[in-house]
Amino acid sequence: MLIGLPADPGGLSCVGLDFTAAGALCVEHLAGLGHREIAFIGEAPGVYERHTGFAERTLAGLRSAAGTHGMRLLHRPCASGWTAVAATLGRVLEERPGTTAFVVQNEAATDPLLALLRQQRLAVPEDVSVVAICPDQVAAQAPVSLTAVTVPAQDMGRRAVEQVVAMLDGGETAGTVLLAPELTVRASSGPVPR
Repeated sequence: MLIGLPADPGGLSCVGLDFTAAGALCVEHLAGLGHREIAFIGEAPGVYERHTGFAERTLAGLRSAAGTHGMRLLHRPCASGWTAVAATLGRVLEERPGTTAFVVQNEAATDPLLALLRQQRLAVPEDVSVVAICPDQVAAQAPVSLTAVTVPAQDMGRRAVEQVVAMLDGGETAGTVLLAPELTVRASSGPVPR
C-alpha cells in the first residue's frame, strides 16, 4: 500500500490526492473571480527534473484548465528560502507584469511570497490573489489566511490503513484511490482588480 501515486502504479494499491484535479480546481476558482493572468510558483526545479508525479500532475491540471478558460499561465519552479522566492517573484513580475493571481505548490514559499508581495505594494487579495495547494494548517496560519486546496494527509493515511486491513482480511486490492480535492476559500483570493 502506497500513499501517493507513482509513475507506474500497475499492480500496486495506492491512495493519494488527485493533483490533476487540484490544479484545475485552483484555476477554476480564479477564473470565476475574473483572473486571466496566473503565475504558478511550483516546487524546486529538481522536483520537475525528476518528473515527480504529484508536481507534474498539478501542472497538467493547471495548464488544462487555463486552456479551457482562455487564461495565460506562467510556471516558475522555486527553491526554498527568501532569496529564491524573491528571485522567482521578480522574474514573474518582469515577464508578466499583468499577473493578477498566484497559485503556489511550495509550502516553504507561501510566507515569503506574501511578505514580498507586500514589499512590492501588492495587497492580497485587493491587487493579487494567492491560492495554495498545501496542508490546512499552513493555509490557516499564513500571514494572510490562504485560499487553498488541502493536502488531506490524515484522510489519505486513514484510507490506506483501511485498505491494508481489508487486504489482510482477504479482500481484494483496491488499486488506485484518488481523493477528490476540496478548495477552502479564505482571505487571500478575491475578484480581479478593475
